[in-house]
Amino acid sequence: MNALKNLKRGTPQPTRELTDLDRAIYEWQMWIPGFGEEGQRKLKNASALISRCGGLGGLVAYELAAAGVGRLVLYHGGNLMPGDLNRQLLMTRDWLGKPRIESIARRIHELNPDVEIVAVNENISPENAAQAVSSADIVIDCAPLFEERFAMNREAVLQRKPMIECAMYGLETHITTFVPGKTPCLRCLYPEQPQAWKRQFPVFGAVSGSVACLGAMEAIKVISHLGEPLYSILLSMNLSNMSHRRIRISRNPECPECGGIQGTGGA
Repeated sequence: MNALKNLKRGTPQPTRELTDLDRAIYEWQMWIPGFGEEGQRKLKNASALISRCGGLGGLVAYELAAAGVGRLVLYHGGNLMPGDLNRQLLMTRDWLGKPRIESIARRIHELNPDVEIVAVNENISPENAAQAVSSADIVIDCAPLFEERFAMNREAVLQRKPMIECAMYGLETHITTFVPGKTPCLRCLYPEQPQAWKRQFPVFGAVSGSVACLGAMEAIKVISHLGEPLYSILLSMNLSNMSHRRIRISRNPECPECGGIQGTGGA
């Protein structure tokens, strides 16, 4: 796959205006107070990095494509396995043994042929995180491994990019939005990787899909300056009894990633 050569946009692109077809497709969401045509124009001209694009990130990508975000940079490595099919809704059973990222890109383009997709058959790592984060306006972290999450967080802080942090385990979900210079970062929340964390964990597709929809809505809010994103707030939900908590999180002035960052960030 030659997607890596398309990561950089090169020279700044002119603002893309809404077409008559755009107005017809997105009419109902443009009725949202405070959003309108200007909010839709911001989505069309925005780019989002999503890693990974499985049960959680795949639905984030799908919802952002449905909402009209103009460019999606998608990182997801490996081939489809049977254990993916209970939650990874951009996959089909006939794709078993084939690269997940190809099915992801195909299914999103079926929904929205206008969205630009950069599909990379890799997972985020310390080696490629800088290039990946530089390719988008906003980062949505849906990765299961802390190595990936910390790598994206480091680059989001360095490049002053907002990052939406989505996670789930069992019947619990967690989501917050980081903005360098304005909010804590992932290292403030998790100074070290939790020792008990494993790559495989219990999951229903409906649980990962629940936090995915919230993550997509957070991205829409940050891009279009709509409503109140979860700045410095960790929203935790337990779907076993539908309870939720809003937990205020604080910046760590000694944080090795964001402790020296000043200013109000770029959100």
